[in-house]
Amino acid sequence: MQQAPKTINMTKGKLYLVPTPIGNLEDMTFRAIRILKEADVILAEDTRTSVPMLKHFGIDKKAYSHHQHNEHKATSEIIKFLEQGKNVALISDAGTPAISDPGFFLVREALKNGLEVNCLPGATAFVPALVNSGLPSDQFVFEGFLPVKKGRQTRLKLLATEERTMIFYESPHRLLKTLEEFALFLGEDRQASVSRELTKIFEETVRGTLLEIKSHFENNILKGEIVICVAGAEQIVKPKNKYHKKDENE
Repeated sequence: MQQAPKTINMTKGKLYLVPTPIGNLEDMTFRAIRILKEADVILAEDTRTSVPMLKHFGIDKKAYSHHQHNEHKATSEIIKFLEQGKNVALISDAGTPAISDPGFFLVREALKNGLEVNCLPGATAFVPALVNSGLPSDQFVFEGFLPVKKGRQTRLKLLATEERTMIFYESPHRLLKTLEEFALFLGEDRQASVSRELTKIFEETVRGTLLEIKSHFENNILKGEIVICVAGAEQIVKPKNKYHKKDENE
């Protein structure tokens, strides 16, 4: 039986998840800067990326590495910091921590130990990509990165009947292969969009069928992080036979 999280202890430190710009530094919020300046400890997915960004905003603090290869080992030490009353801020390379980035495990363990967690609102790549796509955004499913090998085809077969708009993250060198697989499993006429370099100078969103988008990127050099939005399968409603006699109980 799963153990319920402990009651939050407000006298101990707080864990902040702080979104950072996905490209344009003007997207940093005033609150995010304040929290990072006030935090006792800053955790960063890659300090080589984060330290220059922190200095840009006048945050002259040491950042400690916290990534997928050390998060399990480092989490117990971070919990100790929080229990000692120290506030900890977690940032990823870009966007919101725990969204296809480290953070979930630390959040779960902090809550298990009765510690307060606060995620600030801010940049997340899939939101502008979804809105820019022109595809239905009232209901959607975020898939993040598909499995590279094991379980990939099984996942694609399941998604073929998904009726909500689907959102994926992908790297430039795998984009064409992924679009080809989408066309195979979902249908080459399925509507989609591909956004890259969001908020940056060379931001681009290409819309059309999967086949049209694939053809476009076959002749273009690909750089930057990529978000793919794919239309959901159309719901098939079987019409009633016009000669159907309505039963009294219907």
